[in-house]
Amino acid sequence: MTPAYSRRVPQLALWRSYGLGLLMLALACLMAMKPAHAQLRVDISGTGATQYPVAIADFAVDDTHGRALADVIRADLTRTGQFRLINAAGSGLNVDSPIAHDDWRAKGADFIAYGSISRGADGRYDVRYRLADTVKKGQLDGVAFSGTEQELRRVAHQIADRIYEKITGVRGVFSTRIAYVLKKGATYELQVADADGQNPQVALRSREPIISPSWSPDGSKLAYVSFESGKPVVYVHNLASSARAPVANFKGNNSAPGWSPDGSKLAVALTRDGLSQIYIVGAADGSNPTRVTRSPGIDTEPSFTPDGASIIFTSDRSGGPQIYQTGSSGGEARRLTFNGGYNISPRISPDGSTLLYVARRDGAFRIASLNLSSGAETLLTDGRDDQSPSFAPNGMQVLYAAVQNGRSVLAGVSSDGRVRQTLSVLNGEIREPTWGPFTR
Repeated sequence: MTPAYSRRVPQLALWRSYGLGLLMLALACLMAMKPAHAQLRVDISGTGATQYPVAIADFAVDDTHGRALADVIRADLTRTGQFRLINAAGSGLNVDSPIAHDDWRAKGADFIAYGSISRGADGRYDVRYRLADTVKKGQLDGVAFSGTEQELRRVAHQIADRIYEKITGVRGVFSTRIAYVLKKGATYELQVADADGQNPQVALRSREPIISPSWSPDGSKLAYVSFESGKPVVYVHNLASSARAPVANFKGNNSAPGWSPDGSKLAVALTRDGLSQIYIVGAADGSNPTRVTRSPGIDTEPSFTPDGASIIFTSDRSGGPQIYQTGSSGGEARRLTFNGGYNISPRISPDGSTLLYVARRDGAFRIASLNLSSGAETLLTDGRDDQSPSFAPNGMQVLYAAVQNGRSVLAGVSSDGRVRQTLSVLNGEIREPTWGPFTR
């Protein structure tokens, strides 16, 4: 087994012989959500199979905030690779402007987004936005928002979500959040950020490793594994209050939490009865631990299917690590992956149609997807050490950790593998990324 596998799951041979729990005890510092001032660089390559030509005009009246608002919207749409931005500089449009559909069509824009932003007497900003279809010569969307200056970036993401959905028919994910572990020297930070990597907040800082963060279905909590007590223990962390509690602290190792769709339970990997097996525990307090798998091998990395009826997990019961599916109440497990001798870290798409995982191919660790109906596998990335894949809540993008120039960075790829992006944090290494759910 390779060191890459040991990041999420200890080496299978070492697990049998020695187990985990060999780390020194140190103090973990629980912190309220604090801003994390990371320096970011975003690189994007590739385009989608279909690109929609759209113009995003600067929002009128307040030039500074109007330009910044439009810049965030443009950046959101550009990252998907599904839009071709048409220059709207100098358009002079405001929310009440009549749209010269033919003129914009002649410039190559099928759609034009525009609006106005102004500061009210109460100090809040009023934002009004419109989206016009230049082909059908009509208005597709129009809505008003209100927010403080600090909330304007969130408003821009919400507008980008609306534009994306109105044009593509798929819900946008720009207003969602991501979580990841940032390693800075000897310190580990569990951070939560906007989907574009901006506005990072520190949820937990520790001198000991933090691994396997997992979002609750409502986006209010994170489950994760902390080594602060000298062995792996699963915690549930309330992001609003910063309160947290251990929910799996049984004898042996407790790892790899995955939420049930209703948020009431966690699937976890426990060694309480010997080798690592899959159990289900209450998400509130770890109550009623129920064993799901009984195999002669190591079972780990469980995640529920969207309907809650099944659990997808990794097991070495066939020799090397492969991905299996079993009922959430147990029963016979069915093997899902057959290409290659090493497939780990399974994640199921929001619609349940596609499996995402890390596949070792030609000595490299790459992100792969498997169509569960046809059995067709697609390699989405071409890195040497790509890890921890996670679907966006609309299933259109994949978040993962990659290694560039010897450092671990946050990366993304479209679900068809055509569009890729990298977000580099200049003062640390990103690990274990996970994309949060829709929250409204």
